[in-house]
Amino acid sequence: MIKLRPVVPEELPDAVRSSKTFVVEVDAMPGGYVCSGAFKGETADVREVVAGGRPTHKLFSKKQRAFFEQHAPDGIELDDLSILGPVNVLKLKTSPQGFNRKLAVELWMYPDGSHILELSTRCKPDEAFQVAAEARAFLSGRCVNLSGKQETKTRAALEFFSG
Repeated sequence: MIKLRPVVPEELPDAVRSSKTFVVEVDAMPGGYVCSGAFKGETADVREVVAGGRPTHKLFSKKQRAFFEQHAPDGIELDDLSILGPVNVLKLKTSPQGFNRKLAVELWMYPDGSHILELSTRCKPDEAFQVAAEARAFLSGRCVNLSGKQETKTRAALEFFSG
């Protein structure tokens, strides 16, 4: 996946926004939100790239590579990037009783024993504030503490492995 964060969806070209492999996501957290746009793709064999048998750019489709080239800082190429990790991730999709939506649960576990738990759900853009309020009420009603440090999984992983 090639992801751009933050992004203003209206500022992206129509050809990008209408692509079947492009998605816009809104990460809502207490105190704010951020939009991101991503070209999803087929999962390639990362092991071959990590072992040095294949260049990094071969992991991505032509659309993904073009999107990267448009938005990456000058002088940065896909093959210049380092592969970071591993991060062990447990994922669960569930439909909890009392919540009328599917809930995605991800637990990201880092080699030092630290972890990030993300709970998320999907909705149409015009439902975002209502769904956020419903999710907050549902989680608060089950004693889930929503006042902890809020950060994206991507930023946390980058900071962990680059530090």
